[in-house]
Amino acid sequence: MNNISRRNFFFASSGAAAGSLLVPGLTEAAESEKPDFSKSGLATGALKPLKHKEIPGFLSAQQIAPHHTAHYGGALKAFVTIDTKFEDSFHKGTAVDPLAFETMQRQKSSRGNSVILHEMYFDGLALKPMDPADELRKAIEKRFGSLEKWSADFIASAKAAAGWAMLVQHPVNDKLFNVVSDEHAMGAMWLAMPLVVIDVYEHAFYIDYQNKKPDYIEKFMQHIDWAEANRRYHAVT
Repeated sequence: MNNISRRNFFFASSGAAAGSLLVPGLTEAAESEKPDFSKSGLATGALKPLKHKEIPGFLSAQQIAPHHTAHYGGALKAFVTIDTKFEDSFHKGTAVDPLAFETMQRQKSSRGNSVILHEMYFDGLALKPMDPADELRKAIEKRFGSLEKWSADFIASAKAAAGWAMLVQHPVNDKLFNVVSDEHAMGAMWLAMPLVVIDVYEHAFYIDYQNKKPDYIEKFMQHIDWAEANRRYHAVT
C-alpha cells in the first residue's frame, strides 16, 4: 500500500445505499491520477466551484444552487469562523469563551466534515451513466459478491440514512465498506477514503423530488462519476 499524503487523509462518516446498475461509457482513470484537494474549502476558505450547475434528468439548477451556497457554504462559513477564533487564541492570545469552547470544538469537527462530504458529493456526480474502472469494479465484486449486490446494499443504506451514505475504502485492512452517518461528526471510520458519497438530507433533493427520497437515490446511482471514485480509490491503494 502506498503512503497516504496528508491531503489524501480523509475519513468517512455516513453510509451507502444504491441500486440500478449503469451501462454506457467505461471511464478508466489513470492509476497515477489522484484526487485534487487543493481547492477544498478547508484549504482555501472559499467555496469550491461546482463541477456541474445542473444535471439534466437528475438534479435541476434550482436544486443544486441553494444546496451548494446555503448548506455547503453555510458549513464552510461556520468552520472558518470557528477555526479563525482558535487560531487567534493560539497566535494572538485572544481568549476563547470557556462556555463556548466545548460547543465550538464539536462544531469544528461537524462543520469541517460537512465541507468535505459536500465537496465529495458534488465532485462525485456525473452528467451521464458510466461504468466503474476495471480495478475498482473487481474490488467491489470481491468484497460484495457482485456490483449488483453492492448497489443493492448501498441503496438500502442510503434509504436508511438520515444524512449521508457512502462507499469507503479503508487503508488499514484494504476493505470496502458501505457506511452511514446521520450527523457529520458521527459514523466516521477514521482514515477511510470516501469513494462514492450521497447526501440524503432533504435539502439535497426536496425541490426536485419533494418527499420521494427513494426516487432520488435510484437516480443518483445513474450519475456516479466512477472516474472520480477511481481516483479516490487509488489514493489509498
